[in-house]
Amino acid sequence: MEAKAVNKYIGSSPRKMRLLIDLIRGMSVDKALEVLHFSTKSASKDAEKTLRSAVANLLNTDDAGRVEPSDLFIKEAYVNQGPTIKRISPAPMGRAYRIRKRSCHLTIIVASKV
Repeated sequence: MEAKAVNKYIGSSPRKMRLLIDLIRGMSVDKALEVLHFSTKSASKDAEKTLRSAVANLLNTDDAGRVEPSDLFIKEAYVNQGPTIKRISPAPMGRAYRIRKRSCHLTIIVASKV
């Protein structure tokens, strides 16, 4: 039994989010929540929220009512690039520098060990 949670348009760059997701991929859910909760990176709040949503999705399915959260692990976790917002910053001698504000889409799939 497995369940999926997707969080789109997160205001963090995909590169920064992948650093966190690489840490928790394949871990048990309890250990991953602990790692994300005590991480100092700001993207960890969005990753923790998405992981909790995936666990809740699994527990809310009809035939998975008997599953314990301690028996779950992260089967898949990946980050895709979202849309990039372009802004312009003033530069010397009348020029302009482009600022790219990147966003990402996070997908987490959890499954039971049984």
